Amino acid sequence: MSDSAFPLLAPYIKSAKAKSLWLTDENLLDTNLQPNESVICITNRLDLHAHLQKQGWKAFFSDYDLSIIEDNSLERVVYRVSKEKLVTHHLINEAYRCLRVGGELIIAGDKNEGIKTYFSKAKKLLGMGETSKVDRDTWLAQLTKINESSEQRLDDKDYHQLRASCADENFEYQSKPGVFGWDKVDKGSAYLIENLDSFLMTLPEPPKSALDLGCGYGYLSLNLTHLDIPVTATDNNAAAIRACERNFDRYPIDGKVIPASCAQGISEKFDLIVCNPPFHAGFSIDGDLTDRFVKAAHDRLHKRGIACFVTNMHIPIERKAKKYFHQAECIMSNGNFKLVRLSHKT
Repeated sequence: MSDSAFPLLAPYIKSAKAKSLWLTDENLLDTNLQPNESVICITNRLDLHAHLQKQGWKAFFSDYDLSIIEDNSLERVVYRVSKEKLVTHHLINEAYRCLRVGGELIIAGDKNEGIKTYFSKAKKLLGMGETSKVDRDTWLAQLTKINESSEQRLDDKDYHQLRASCADENFEYQSKPGVFGWDKVDKGSAYLIENLDSFLMTLPEPPKSALDLGCGYGYLSLNLTHLDIPVTATDNNAAAIRACERNFDRYPIDGKVIPASCAQGISEKFDLIVCNPPFHAGFSIDGDLTDRFVKAAHDRLHKRGIACFVTNMHIPIERKAKKYFHQAECIMSNGNFKLVRLSHKT
């Protein structure tokens, strides 16, 4: 997975001499840089946090909570813009707060990712800046904070606030920006729940435990409550963990929420696994993502259990799953999504 924008930022991370911040997200999973003692990293992805720590970086995992950084204390902030607009708005606002007067914000991204609009808004906030076009679509922007105060904050929809974001006939779901599909019920997940009985009827006996692999704000988990079994929900996104915990607190679910990347660190085996796996990492399609979720399901599934996956029609999950499962069967589809049942040999 190549990214034309991040290499433009690497020199600014390497050359930082005073206290600086590198804001990292899922676009940068393949990044390898020698750690710089002047730079701290903040990421909302648990896998990237582990990757950075292994390399020796001083890295923090949070829902982009920059409260650990004092106002007007940073010399430089380096940021490859995120996929979600509200995340990018939030982090540009926080960069302004954290930078000293004369400090610089360095951002990069592609034209179709909104980099030129982000630059325009950030320039109004910080006060000064210039851009350079590196190739047909990729831009680098260098901005300097000269405004000691500014009313030009970018609209981040109160980024950190959990709120009622969507509902159906069963639940009202709390969520927030930073969670994939945070303000809607995912159609694929709804399709899985509508047809859950078609999966369950293939089990030799009712399930006694369930795993929601890549839980998001917890839609699938909440819709398993009628089974009256313990549910473990896991995700590697800090915002998703916050939202899912809130939803678990609000409803009578026998469950726990565990930050984990594809269930790493979870040793329990489960009778039932439900999963709507992502197939994008940042701005790019990543076929290895599906492989990782399928392997995680293999590792965590009881011998007589089933894993229930919903994916877009074009994802070759059946072929990928054949490496790990005795049976990988599409049990139904609706033209947009397909439901795939995975099971071990019994």
